[in-house]
Amino acid sequence: MAESVAGSIADLKAIDMHAHFGSHDRGDGQLVARMRSGDIDVVRRRAAASNVVITVVSCLQTFHPYGGDIIQGNEAAAQAAAEHKDIRFWAVLDPMRKETYRQVESLLCRRGCAGIKIHPVNHRYEIRERGDEIFEFAAAHAALVLTHSGCVNSFPEDFIPFANRYPAVRLILGHLGNSADGIVTRQVYALMRSEAGNVYTDTSSAMSINCGLIEWAVEQAGADRILFGSDSPLYSVAAHRARIEYAEMADCAKRAVLYENAAHLLRMAE
Repeated sequence: MAESVAGSIADLKAIDMHAHFGSHDRGDGQLVARMRSGDIDVVRRRAAASNVVITVVSCLQTFHPYGGDIIQGNEAAAQAAAEHKDIRFWAVLDPMRKETYRQVESLLCRRGCAGIKIHPVNHRYEIRERGDEIFEFAAAHAALVLTHSGCVNSFPEDFIPFANRYPAVRLILGHLGNSADGIVTRQVYALMRSEAGNVYTDTSSAMSINCGLIEWAVEQAGADRILFGSDSPLYSVAAHRARIEYAEMADCAKRAVLYENAAHLLRMAE
């Protein structure tokens, strides 16, 4: 029988490792775009209401079709982190645009930079073709890397050969349970194949709301490989936090997922 939600868990601070800010307009209509968008103040306010003390963001402007201006979007994220102590940022890298390597290399030295974010789907490349150059670059900087995962050109298992070849890179497979073919186990089974134990996943998917998925992930891979992520402002950070608070697992696992694992990774990134 899982432990009940104690006051210590409800009051526990959290770190959101997978969030965004900006306009999310994919042509689905004005209402949908408004629902999924939010500036940095909106993201911070929602995080604070859910006792999230650090939110690691990337600017939606860095992704197609939301704006596609990676250079400007990365600078906006760096500025947000410089202005707000509760914000850290991902430096978005697009291997199809070589100038982003130079920018990311500079941003990795900035205060508040958590590491590198990649998005094979929105930037339209195959990780199997670009993985070596990305991971070699990340390894040279001992960087933490967050990636979108679960689509045909970014299935979680396709990242593992690179994670194994470059053990200095710590990799987060975003979106636990997300998969184009509906196979919700991909992220977990992939990270369990990492030889150096340098691969994690985060909870920032609609699938993680399903009963049992987070609990199953913890049972299979261990609580120390799962990170809290909300995909805010696309999804509700409060809903994602509540899903972990009320999960049918031990309080120590909840603490690890909500805060401890991320705190460990971010200290390493610094």
